[in-house]
Parts: sequence; C-alpha cells; structure tokens
Amino acid sequence: MRWEALFEDLAGQLDAAERAEDEALVAELTAAEAGRTAFADRLRGRQGAQVRLRLRNGDDVEGVVLDAAPHWVLVGDGERRTLAPLEAIQAAWPLAHVAPEAGRVERGLRITHVLRALAREGARVRLTCDGGSYAGWLTRVGADHVDLRPAAGEPGPLTIALGAVVSVSTV
Repeated sequence: MRWEALFEDLAGQLDAAERAEDEALVAELTAAEAGRTAFADRLRGRQGAQVRLRLRNGDDVEGVVLDAAPHWVLVGDGERRTLAPLEAIQAAWPLAHVAPEAGRVERGLRITHVLRALAREGARVRLTCDGGSYAGWLTRVGADHVDLRPAAGEPGPLTIALGAVVSVSTV
C-alpha cells in the first residue's frame, strides 16, 4: 500500500465526517429556530401579502396583512379592515417560514389599544363574536370588555367580553 493513498483515504474520511457534523448542526439550529417562531411572527412575515384566516366560528377572512402584533392581526381587503385576535384564529395560509422578531412597540400593543383608537375616531364597527354579530360604535374599551352603542332603535349599549370577539371589522 502506498502512503499517499492511505493519507488520501484518511483525509476523505475526515472531510466526510466534518460535512456530516456540519449538516447535523445546521439541522439542529434550523429546528431550534423553528421552535422559537411564534404564530404572530409568521403572520408578520406575510405583511404586505395576501393571507386567508379561518376563524374559530368558521368564518374566513381574506386580505393583505397590514399589521400584526403578538396578540392580533389586521387584514385589509379594499377599504374594509378586519382585526382578529390571534386566539380567534384556527388556521392561516399561506404563512412565511421566516419571521421578523416583533419590535418593542409591537410587543406592547394589545388589541385594546387598537379598539381605543377606533373609539376615538368614532368609527362604525362590526364585532363578530362566538354568539353573533353586533354593529355600532365603541363607547368604552375596558381591560377585558367593550361597550358598543348600536344604531338607533336597537337595544344597547351592549357590553361584550373581549374573549368572545372573533373579529372587528370597519363597516
């Protein structure tokens, strides 16, 4: 046996072992990254792109992701805007594989912040809940509920638990 052939064989085995180790490390890091990715992050990764949301009441919301925070997503379809709490979304497609991390401001934005802004603007909204749909104007936004003043002639004001809200749309 020639020495050169022996050294080439050993070098080839070492290269193959290093490649296998590198591939295993890449696979491990990829799995770890996927394990840290949140649903909201993947929705944020679709910002500016079309998405379909299946809500827990069976409704589908389609449109462009305009904004997404750790607790909600805002989807636009023409002039219509729909805000959905993440806990009300059963499925979404297509989603991005890689997602940007939420900024400090985004992490602090709760759905109540957005609802208070809608109340200040005097926007007419439709709240879709597990038990029905209600249209009117938000008059108060509490920590876990909202007050809604319906159109004239309808009973109200209604107090609606935020946990029951599936989506909020501008009317």
